[in-house]
Amino acid sequence: MKQYSAEELNQMNKEDVIALLLQSQKQNALFWEQLATMQAQRFGRKTEKLEELAGQLGMFNEAEAEAEKAEPEDETGEPETEEITYTRTKRPKGKLDEMLKGLPVREERHELSEEELTEVFGENGWKQLPDEVYRKLEYHPATKEVVEHHIAVYAAKKEDRIVRAPHPAELLNHSIATPSLVAGIMNGKYTNAMPLYRIAQELERTGVKIPVPTLANWVIRCGERYLSLVAERLQAELRKLPILQADETVCNVPKDGRHANSESRMFVYRSGEFEREKVIILYDYRKTRSSEHVLEFLEGFSGILVSDAFGGYHAIDRKEHIPIRNANCWAHARRSFADALKVMKKSGPSKQRVKKSVAYQALDRIASLYALEEQWKDLSPEERYNRRQEHSKPLVEAYFAWIKTIDPETVVSENTRKGLRYSINQEQYLKVFLDDGSVPIDNSACERAIRPFCVGRNNWHICDSIHGAKASAVVYSLVETAKANRLKPYEYLKHLLTEIPKHMDDSDTAFLNDLLPWSDALPDICRKPAP
Repeated sequence: MKQYSAEELNQMNKEDVIALLLQSQKQNALFWEQLATMQAQRFGRKTEKLEELAGQLGMFNEAEAEAEKAEPEDETGEPETEEITYTRTKRPKGKLDEMLKGLPVREERHELSEEELTEVFGENGWKQLPDEVYRKLEYHPATKEVVEHHIAVYAAKKEDRIVRAPHPAELLNHSIATPSLVAGIMNGKYTNAMPLYRIAQELERTGVKIPVPTLANWVIRCGERYLSLVAERLQAELRKLPILQADETVCNVPKDGRHANSESRMFVYRSGEFEREKVIILYDYRKTRSSEHVLEFLEGFSGILVSDAFGGYHAIDRKEHIPIRNANCWAHARRSFADALKVMKKSGPSKQRVKKSVAYQALDRIASLYALEEQWKDLSPEERYNRRQEHSKPLVEAYFAWIKTIDPETVVSENTRKGLRYSINQEQYLKVFLDDGSVPIDNSACERAIRPFCVGRNNWHICDSIHGAKASAVVYSLVETAKANRLKPYEYLKHLLTEIPKHMDDSDTAFLNDLLPWSDALPDICRKPAP
């Protein structure tokens, strides 16, 4: 805003002064809204539920609240005393069996000897009743052992020929690395978001001292040499699906040949949210955010790509020779309105005033669409399409007709103006979900898929090199795909690192079919127990 001198202000007429004051008020309101938005993003709850945004209080005592929800343990064997003045709700029958399902059981017997029984009851004065049985869960931290392989070597007496006894294929030549060790390191970093230096510290506390660079080298070499084969096969399977979702986030790679602080990107692609047979989640590291990277990764894909409103995705949609249609995310359409309500709640207007706001009315209309989607989540794509045409389409058309009656420039809240502009500009992409029952209403599933990388990034901050970033993309792909297919990431990685080295000299890659996350050939130990 221009700075005026006292002389310039004195020369203004009444209309100019009023216009200047209105402009000043608008900019002042914008400043305070931006400040309140930043505070809410940094310190506030991340909820976007309409009821809470309208003024209901959230719970700050999360631990206590969750503890109250938990079913109490049914501790048996200890008599209650009179000092216990509270009552405990009994756990539903079978809950304990469900908690311990699939775990190995070691039976421990606790008995009295004949002498002890005679001392208590007298000679033949006792009979045995059914055992009293209770169960406890023991926890054993990871154990480590050195396996020393002795390979028998045989030589022919009459010719120059040596034969060695069969032995396991080495994961890395002249290295102590084993499938179980490398899988444990990968599981620690990519499943549990632990930086390598913490993993190295934990190993050292148990008596194994391995330098961090060695751990990183194992991860990169095993990711590139073995796990990338499965990731590439999954990529080929992904391209065959009709609906995909995509998102990306910043990935800091200092040693990528560019100037310091250059931002790289970690893309994530996944099968559509309603895909039940083959759930695939793949990461892809790139130096830039260019749409050409998306086209290269999805080469051969023909269908609908669900994403945010990044122009690179729209550029793909506009290319007539590329059979990819872009659909946008309704969660992004509602996000700015939700931010506006958070600021209103912080500034303390009445509920009535909040509910009359443009932001609340927009959220209320969008919430109606989400309520319907929740009801139809288990329907077939054909049934969902029919329901959307009958019920959702009129709501969507009414929403855009209402949005267009509002001039964003007449709205004080910058967040609300941003939400209005987003909806108006993305109308054609926001309507795509109506035309196909397999298309989700938003891209939240993909945002959830990329979240583990963001959590890990907060801990280890950077991928030091391009090789490290690409290896991380491969391992994250297998870990997240394993989780989505109800596999145990550690056991799955261990199985892959055990089996793939056996086939490195094979002339074809047919063996990979038995290693895909949905393969019936996977051992049961890789699978999570059924819920």
